Parts: sequence; C-alpha cells; structure tokens
Amino acid sequence: MKNFLTSIFKSKPKVVTAAPLDRTGRIVRARFDAAQTTHDNRRHWAAAECLSADAEASPSVRQTLRNRSRYEISNNSYAKGIVLTLANDTIGTGPRLQMLTEYDDLNRRIERDFMMWSAAVRLPEKLRTMRMARCQDGEAFAIMGTNPLVPHEIQLDIMLIEADQVTNGFGLSLDVNEVDGILMDDFGNPCSFRVLKYHPGGDRFTVFDDAAVIPAKSMLHCFRIDRPGQHRGIPEITPALPIFSQLRRFTLAVLSAAEAAADFAGILYTDAPANGEADEVDPMAMIELERNMLLTMPGGWKMAQLDPKQPATTYAEYVDKLIDEAVRCVLMPSNIAKGNSSGYNYASGRLDHQTYFKGIRVDQSFIAATILDRILAAWLREYFLIHPPRGMTTRYPLPPHTWFFDAMSHIDPMKESKSMEIRLNNNVTTLANEYAIQGKDWETEIRQRAREKRLIQELGLNDSNVLPVNDKNDVEEEDGMAEEE
Repeated sequence: MKNFLTSIFKSKPKVVTAAPLDRTGRIVRARFDAAQTTHDNRRHWAAAECLSADAEASPSVRQTLRNRSRYEISNNSYAKGIVLTLANDTIGTGPRLQMLTEYDDLNRRIERDFMMWSAAVRLPEKLRTMRMARCQDGEAFAIMGTNPLVPHEIQLDIMLIEADQVTNGFGLSLDVNEVDGILMDDFGNPCSFRVLKYHPGGDRFTVFDDAAVIPAKSMLHCFRIDRPGQHRGIPEITPALPIFSQLRRFTLAVLSAAEAAADFAGILYTDAPANGEADEVDPMAMIELERNMLLTMPGGWKMAQLDPKQPATTYAEYVDKLIDEAVRCVLMPSNIAKGNSSGYNYASGRLDHQTYFKGIRVDQSFIAATILDRILAAWLREYFLIHPPRGMTTRYPLPPHTWFFDAMSHIDPMKESKSMEIRLNNNVTTLANEYAIQGKDWETEIRQRAREKRLIQELGLNDSNVLPVNDKNDVEEEDGMAEEE
C-alpha cells in the first residue's frame, strides 16, 4: 500500500517542450489574428460576448428586435416585398397531401377530405402568415383546437397567436426548465406553453391578465434554430435591419439634396471687412423669398445659392449594393427582392434562381416536418373516429404520405420539357419524380389524362383538335426571345 501511494504522489520531473524553430532559428508562436485585441479592433469587438443561446435571445432583446423588425417592414417597401415574396414562394397556394398506403380508395378519400378541410379553415393563408411571422418576429405560434364554426365534419382549426403572448409574465421564473413561457422536461422537450389571454400591446390587456397553459401536443411552434440549446427564435431579417435603416436614410438624404437644388435658397455674404461700408444686416436672419421674383440685395451684400452636391450618379449603385447585402440573410437573389431583372442575362438569372429554390425546398421540408405532419396527425385522429379504416393496421404515428408544394416556374419551359423527355427516355427518372418537381400528384394527373383520352375517343376527336393553339403573334414573340437568348 505504501509503495502504491508513493508511486501516485511521487513528484515527477516537469517536461518542458521546446517551441518549434523556423529555418533562421527563431521561435515560432502560431496564433489567430481574429483572437487578438488591438487598439484598432477593440471597439469593433466590444459587443462580442459568451452568453448562451437563450440568454443572448432574452425576452427584452427579442421584444426589441420584434418591434424594430415590424416597424421596418411596415415602412420599408423593399423589406415588405421581401417578406411577402418569401411567404408566397414557400407556401404558394398551399401544400397538397398524397397518401402512400396500400389502400388506393382510402388514399384518394383522405386526400379529398383533407383538401376540403384545408380550404374550410383557410390553411394556406395561415401558413403564409406563419412564414411571414418567422421572418418578421422570429417564430410562429398556432394552437390546434376545436372550432364549432368550421364548415366541415372535422372541427379541428388552427388559431394563430403572436410571439408576444407566449411569455412567463414579468420575465421571472422559478423553474429552471422554463424559457419565457415554455416549460420543458429534463430532456429539453416542450411540455406546455403559457399563453396570455390578450395581446400585451392591446387595449384589453391588464397587468394581471390571465394566461392559459396549452399542452405541447396542441401547440405549433416553428422557428429556426441557429444555436444548440436555443428555444425561442429571433427575426430572420435581424442582420438586415441596420441596412434597411441606412437605405431609408440615404434615400431621404438624396431627396433632401434634390429639393435643395431645386429650391431658390441661398446665403448672403459680403467681401467688405468688418464695420465696413456694407449696410447693416442682422446675423443669421431668415428672409422669405418668392419664386419668379426680381430681388434686390442690401448695399455691399451678395447672394449665393446653396450647392447641395446631389449624388445622383451613385444613388442607384449604392441602393443595389445595400439590397444585395440585406437579402443575403434570407437567401434571396437581389433581382427577386427588387422585382427587377433588367441587368441579368439568362445564365445569371437561372443560376441565382437555382440556389434560391434550393433554399425554398429546404424550408418546405422543414415546414412539412414541424407543422404539416402534426396537423395531419391531429386531423387523422378525428377523421378515423368518423370514418374507421377497414383493414388498415399502420395508422400511428402517421401512415406513409408526402407533401407537394407549387412548382417553381422554369425560365425556359421548352428547354425544361426537352430535358424531362430525355431523362424519361434514358430511364434516369420516373413520372412520379417529374410530377413531384411540378408540385403534382402523378396518380391524379395520369387518371385525369386517361379520362381526357377516353372522352376524346368517344367524341371522335384527336389531340390536335382539342389542344389550344397559341396566337401567331405570341409564337413569333417567343421565337424572337429564344433567338436573343
């Protein structure tokens, strides 16, 4: 035992590792330039801190960001257009359900009834609002509950609420597992949400306003997780808020300069020395001038018009650069954000659209997993109570299914059609995949095409008799555009 303790506590000689030497014999000490704090970069990195994700996105910080984001979007035309375009491109006219179980009749019946219910509760409109809330407020909340006024046999409804209503009140919580109104278990799974009865910014809200505790299974909470351990979201356009403010300030400054150049404004000055022969004039006095009038100056005084230095030649270029930087945080090309592709050629436009559409597809997959699947699970629970499926055993958590969104329109439909034909002939794709790219259900489209062909045969027609014919002027215009490309 003594030898064992001696071997543990026996002092060992300290090993000193020599620093590596370069060819000249000097000691090399590797380091990161970005980790150095110098006199030049001290102020730049002054706001850098080591807070956790939830501490960094504290309730007061998120409230400030939400208020500024809403203000900027409400007053900046570019910001408003960016948020609306992002919601329209992501959700479109709404998702469409395709069931993939082995029971074809049941699949078609569920798809039909779900689409009727979706239209009854205006699901596409609510999904677009939730997508806008994610970009503007940082997170979107919706309660799945029963609404007796839903014009459908399934009374399930999606009721949207703003992020301001999900809070623990005064920002104080005695539970270490609660993050601003969200109570979680030891594994970080949400258990319940504390929702205020009225909006804290509304007229009906009081300091002692009641709050309802909504179980997690009835709450939809959607936000982008940027850091591990993050439980509340911040606006997606947060990095662009200073840029949007600079854009508005620069526009107002250019406008003020243009107005100053157009106005008949000037300043009186004299070359005479102090107490000279010039008439006495009150210093800093303002004189109202009328347009198209001949004026006389006091003796010994001259008038010079203000030179506003109008930056007309750099305004458009500066605005373009600001928009390029502002929309990068939402992965949107500048031509889509501006609604203007005059400076683009075909190759540039298609390349930018491909990266943008890829981001849209990723976002659609995220929405399908976090929102649509949960809505479908709640809807099927009520649907199967009314229409019990016969012989179907695999029902929970969800039967096999997929979601379709609106297709992204191609810049050149003719080239895309030829590419699709080549892929099908070479057996490198399937009809299901090609229809999915267009946001359509291949079984529905093929059945519809079969019905059309049967009707054409019954009427003794052929495809050339029933296909719409383009106007001659339209065909010539499309040919001219193709030649230019």
